[in-house]
Amino acid sequence: MSQDHRDSRGPRHSRDDRRDDRRDDRGSDRRDSRGRQRNRRGMADRQFSSSAPSQRNRGADPARLAAYRTLRAVEANDAYGNLVLPEQIRRLGLNRRDAALATELAYGALRQQGTWDAVLARCVDRPLAKIDPSVLDALRLGTHQLLAMRIPDHAAIDQTVGLTRSEIGAGPSGLVNAVLRKVAAEDLTQWLAKLTDGADQLTRLSLETSHPVWIVRAMKQALTVHGRRSGELTDLLAADNAAPSVHLVALPGLGELEPEIEHGAQPSTLVPGAAISGGGDLRRSPQVREGRVRVQDAGSQLVARSVVAAAPVQPGERWLDLCAGPGGKAALLAAAAAETGAHLLANEVAGHRADLVRQALAVVPDRAWSVRAGDGREITAADAGRRALSDGSDEGSREGSQEAGPTGFDRILVDAPCTGLGALRRRPESRWRRTPRDLAELTVLQLELLQAAADALAPGGLLVYATCSPHAAETTVAVDDLLRTRPGLQLVDAGAPVRKAALPGALAGDADPARPYAGAQGAHAAADAATVQLWPHVHGTDAMFIAHFRQTRISE
Repeated sequence: MSQDHRDSRGPRHSRDDRRDDRRDDRGSDRRDSRGRQRNRRGMADRQFSSSAPSQRNRGADPARLAAYRTLRAVEANDAYGNLVLPEQIRRLGLNRRDAALATELAYGALRQQGTWDAVLARCVDRPLAKIDPSVLDALRLGTHQLLAMRIPDHAAIDQTVGLTRSEIGAGPSGLVNAVLRKVAAEDLTQWLAKLTDGADQLTRLSLETSHPVWIVRAMKQALTVHGRRSGELTDLLAADNAAPSVHLVALPGLGELEPEIEHGAQPSTLVPGAAISGGGDLRRSPQVREGRVRVQDAGSQLVARSVVAAAPVQPGERWLDLCAGPGGKAALLAAAAAETGAHLLANEVAGHRADLVRQALAVVPDRAWSVRAGDGREITAADAGRRALSDGSDEGSREGSQEAGPTGFDRILVDAPCTGLGALRRRPESRWRRTPRDLAELTVLQLELLQAAADALAPGGLLVYATCSPHAAETTVAVDDLLRTRPGLQLVDAGAPVRKAALPGALAGDADPARPYAGAQGAHAAADAATVQLWPHVHGTDAMFIAHFRQTRISE
């Protein structure tokens, strides 16, 4: 790892500077020719580094710099770490080993932020809110190295102090040095014993697993609501903190997994046409660059595949992905539509995200798809008879004017905006951004999107609702609310289509994610109706929720 050695022999001072250094403390100015205040504490009070001045690090190695800049972007700009870090790795030209170190540093510090802040609060003499955010990020990075990685204490402290000096300034480096030495005085087990002494179970789990208490409580409730044991809570929270595997999917009829497997990928044991990456830079794969093989969590793959597996596809069917951005599920659906003679309309409210959807679908024959940029709550059944060109312009006058037959979409996927509590392992900073207040706004939006989708559904059509959250308010309560407000819908079994979309036997026994529906609107559910909840600690996927509905009559 590189270091900056430009000042390896220490600063050079003039004779006058050295004379000033020999003065006592009686009212004299302690600033040298560079304007820096000299330290004149008594010898007994001074803390010395274990390194000689010529050996102290005065810069930041590239891996730690990439991690630190990622933390700063997340804190200062509300950026997502999984988007910022890869760019920093490329910009700094990190090799594979340093990229792995940067990834562990950045994601680990973000993921463990709550616990590290609790430790740091015991080591400083002021509230953490009064510490400069850039300094606090450096302290979090240093704490993660000291308490969660196999890095010698002296190296972790020295590198963090050097990072602080080069990226923030010389002044705060003394504070960082002093605080991290206090952190290093005890190991993680000792710190957790101190922090959790006398705490209740939820608070203890919150500190031990670095989840906000409200999320710990919500996850415990979600396990019970979806038919699993509350005793699995520790395993679920631990899975949130594990580095997720990178899942690949070959678009049907377009991509092949064999070249990826030859380069180290392992075939998925859960989903057909999928694999788990063996690591390395996926951009080197021609199929990945072209979009024929995509990075997509296996749980998301099952969501899209269950839309197709629910019933045999009839040529000419009209499909809708109501919340398509950034395009992962839409690409899988469009490829399936191209094979079966269906047509997919991918809708996305934000223009720039609609552009991402077009990029994701570009590899699929354009006869099978079109993209609409607009509010999903304004979609109507008439939109099923129009198609938009891939550049966003309307094509209602050509093959899009399909008014023959019943209006409405035959299959609609609503992968609604949600809290993302089921994907905390992929977006570790989300756990600190989300609050219970977010649920109020999101659940209203989810119901509005579902109601619009129900109104746009053709008689006998299929509506699939999915969220990347197991929270009861975003899953079972959403199902109840939709059935209550749209009596023309009937909840049908999602378990069989999901199992059909998976590899044979992959979702058998305790791994079966389907649970019979037992909601308040039982009269609007088929006898065998079941919803599906995937779990990271059981299935190795994001915690995707899936519910299937059929339109039995036109809603009024």
